[in-house]
Amino acid sequence: MKKEIFINATSNEIRIAITEDGRLAELYVETSEKERMVGDIYLGKVARVMPGIKAAFIDIGMRQDAFLHFSDIVSTLDEYSAMIGDEDSDLENDEDIGDDDDESPGTPAASQRKYPDQPKKDTRPARVTVPQITKGQEIIVQVTKEPLGKKGVRVTSEVSLAGRFLVLLPFNNRIGVSKRLNSFREKRRLRRIVRSMLPESFGAIIRTVADNIDEELIKEDLTELLKKWKEIEQSVKTEKPPSLVFKDISTTSSVFRDLFSEDVERVVVDSKKLHKEIRLYVKWVAPHMLEKIEFYKEREPIFDAFGVEKEIATCLSRKVWLKSGGYVIIEQTEAMVVIDVNSGRYAAKKEQEMNSLKTNLEAAREVTRQLRLRDIGGIIVIDFIDMDDERNRKKVYDELKKEFRRDRAKVTVLPLTEFGIAQITRQRIRQSILQSFSEPCPVCGGGGQILSKPSIVNHIERWLRRLRHDKREYRLKLSVHPSLAQFLREGTISKLTKMMLRFRILIKLAEDSTLAVDEFRFYSLKQKKDITENYNV
Repeated sequence: MKKEIFINATSNEIRIAITEDGRLAELYVETSEKERMVGDIYLGKVARVMPGIKAAFIDIGMRQDAFLHFSDIVSTLDEYSAMIGDEDSDLENDEDIGDDDDESPGTPAASQRKYPDQPKKDTRPARVTVPQITKGQEIIVQVTKEPLGKKGVRVTSEVSLAGRFLVLLPFNNRIGVSKRLNSFREKRRLRRIVRSMLPESFGAIIRTVADNIDEELIKEDLTELLKKWKEIEQSVKTEKPPSLVFKDISTTSSVFRDLFSEDVERVVVDSKKLHKEIRLYVKWVAPHMLEKIEFYKEREPIFDAFGVEKEIATCLSRKVWLKSGGYVIIEQTEAMVVIDVNSGRYAAKKEQEMNSLKTNLEAAREVTRQLRLRDIGGIIVIDFIDMDDERNRKKVYDELKKEFRRDRAKVTVLPLTEFGIAQITRQRIRQSILQSFSEPCPVCGGGGQILSKPSIVNHIERWLRRLRHDKREYRLKLSVHPSLAQFLREGTISKLTKMMLRFRILIKLAEDSTLAVDEFRFYSLKQKKDITENYNV
């Protein structure tokens, strides 16, 4: 499988596209308005304890209190309390456990990982029957899920720090190895190295990328993680709740930390600053892979040149076409995501079963790709085309399971029912791409979705970049909805002025209330005509 990473950076947005065999598989967007929060560590205060829902709400200084489920309260809470100043069991733990390679970029808490051969008396349900926290108590928590809608962030009381090769687990003597490492000899070597380096009362998970890595590099990674932990300890002792005591790395950095490996053929970036930072990082962790880092110098926008921009459009579309002529409809509701598979054409009765199987198999491959691309989590229900043969339903189920092996998020797939319904749960850490790009529509009262104003401005910038690539236009008229015009004029130096300076084009702004809130039109003052469609994707 050919895997490539393309990075497009603008003044207020960084987009990272990961392609597999030339098709867009994953997309990450980082903006100044929506900072990544997974992995951040807070010193908070217990606001409410609610045994009825087996959870507590923690004040960490946000508009909504963080949600802490009793299952995320660990037995080492006393050690964390001692750090704050309110006042180990030594396990031989060399079993194989998964690491965050199987999850989206970020540092999901170690409490979300499962330890299969841990004695039943120590499993979480038995551990959380009696909550260990009280109202007003100070507590250290780490964000495991971004806020979603009216829900605040989800947190855990078990902290983990992810590095390039290791995940550090304070107050946990466990040494785990990624399940993706297949060589027993290499696992034993890595365990020996890490065990000899770890201080007392610390545990670690050895990540997949540590395979065949030199001992010195692992030591450097561990030293850096321990240094971060000491800084956190100092902050906890001096800060008063609620306060942020550790800010995890950005989305761009986390993608490289978690995804840049030997199977990536090349990385192409159009920002000189980012290109330099990436090269410095790769020079440290994998100098032999420096030649894979390329700087994009062409005038044509990078995502246009590599065909990524057109595929991104499918992220915002509810209908996705299949090569066979069928299509899938993706609807996101408050509680779940519902996907409907349609054949799109009539098939003769004697061929109906085979045509349905062919369309369903193609839909299974496309749906798994769309779920990764849109970063959709939670409960997912897929209504496949009805099939009479049980063996055919089994083939579709097997295809789903096979395709989900590429997904780093944790996924559970149930066999198709007699009615052709597949039920899936997929790990949700952050908002989906659709939710990140859009905001409630002021016209329909939130019943639909439109592009957010910052996203529309980014579209306008990309339109101007395409114009500058092909034509010599220096005077334009931009017509937008009055609410967008106001947004463009905001700031000491307005966004419109910044665009004119960046692209060296004079733009006359006009308000047009007949346009949709997320629509814009460009007119050439030189040609005296609408040229918007000429440079749309």
